[in-house]
Amino acid sequence: MAVTSQDVWQDAVVVEARTVARGIRRIVVEPEQPVAASPGSHVDVSLELDGDPVRRSYSVVESVDEGRRLAISVLRTKDSRGGSQFMHTLEPGDRLRMTQPLQNFPLRIGAPAYVLVAGGIGITAIAHMAAVLKSVRADYRLHYVGRSREAMAYVDELEAEHGDRLELHADDESGRFDVPGLVQGAPADAELYMCGPIRLMDAVRRSWAGAGREPSSLRYETFGNSGWFDAEPFTVQVPRLGVRTEVPSGCSLLEALENAGVAMLSDCRKGECGICQVRVLDLEGEIDHRDVFFSERQHNNGGKLCACVSRVIAGQQAAPGGSVLTLDVG
Repeated sequence: MAVTSQDVWQDAVVVEARTVARGIRRIVVEPEQPVAASPGSHVDVSLELDGDPVRRSYSVVESVDEGRRLAISVLRTKDSRGGSQFMHTLEPGDRLRMTQPLQNFPLRIGAPAYVLVAGGIGITAIAHMAAVLKSVRADYRLHYVGRSREAMAYVDELEAEHGDRLELHADDESGRFDVPGLVQGAPADAELYMCGPIRLMDAVRRSWAGAGREPSSLRYETFGNSGWFDAEPFTVQVPRLGVRTEVPSGCSLLEALENAGVAMLSDCRKGECGICQVRVLDLEGEIDHRDVFFSERQHNNGGKLCACVSRVIAGQQAAPGGSVLTLDVG
């Protein structure tokens, strides 16, 4: 589990835990060393899964009383690496080891207009931004996209708070979300902030670039567990180090390498910073690139991948024994 010099770890006690949508649990904690969480910030939680220490990140959806109470919301996913399942067992009185709020998705106050896009559990990062923009009387619109209303957290609260500035889009009611229409309808001088699954993020990024929009006006945060394909187990080997190990569907490539004793550099663990990139020497299978660090051209080249999020699937190229990824690191 990577720890940076900026991390301040502390104990926190759970004071509230309740279901707020299908498969989504709201967890409110009181940290030992409270610090106000700015919009777009997150906390990292230290967990032990199958005997190994792991680190999971959760966006702060609400910061109350200068950070004396922090609320996060956790989606329990079918291909969870174990963190979300554990978090869903928490009840008031339980204790956690967590960082003070960390920030790598800051909201810039002062733009002429804002477009906020939240896909599914991405509302946890975006809701705090919307609340702040309302408080400073900014020009903003909040687009909240989900598969169904039953799976979308905080719908009633958001409708009450933002009124006609909120646009809800449930796929089972209105079909596929019109991403090109969203970009076309955004004010010319708007900044767009988004958080959600990789398919939605990629569609927005493509439309934004295709419309000739300023790249610096598009800001986003990703999910480390969202990909183009379901997670499959595969084998990874590092010949130079004599390492060969399995990567289960519930474990990231980065975690598997660390558990095998490989010294790895990492930071965001969400496919954004590129610090954990590794070189692909050989591949029996296909890479499921889940990062937003490398360009589409680099993804197609297949020479590198971000170990924190990217995986291998069988596709049509895997050997009979399963997918095998051969790497060099460092």
